[in-house]
Amino acid sequence: MTDLVVEQLDSLGVGYEVVECAPELADTAAFCEAYGYAAEDSANAIVVVGKADPPVFAMCLVLADSRLDVNKVVRKKLEVRKCSFASADQTVELTGMQIGGVTPFGTTSELPLWIDARVMEREQVIIGGGSRDRKLLVPPSTLAAHPMGEVVEGLAKELG
Repeated sequence: MTDLVVEQLDSLGVGYEVVECAPELADTAAFCEAYGYAAEDSANAIVVVGKADPPVFAMCLVLADSRLDVNKVVRKKLEVRKCSFASADQTVELTGMQIGGVTPFGTTSELPLWIDARVMEREQVIIGGGSRDRKLLVPPSTLAAHPMGEVVEGLAKELG
């Protein structure tokens, strides 16, 4: 875990637990299967980009059993005509973290953090930990304490 992640969490005075994992199991489905976490208790941090000049970015946090509503909710919040998922390179550039380890905490750029309201209903969620070799187990109150955080109703649609 990068020092920036720990520094921000500690400065906010919020609860978190570090969960070590094998880097090859960092992707959500593999992690949940290997370590016994349910998809509805796992949340993914996804960087999105609005096609504007200059481009605009945000980070979205949605449960793993959901699909981010990029074409409606995200596009409207970014105030752009088109948007998409950021590339892996853009994600690394904006967060300092690789896919599979991205977390809202300790990013190298200040990004708005939009948290799907369903995430806040969980007792705890497992999220990226800043690198592919660890995750963070956090209560929703930790996410709500993020200085750029905003809970968004309907940000993601439940799969199924």
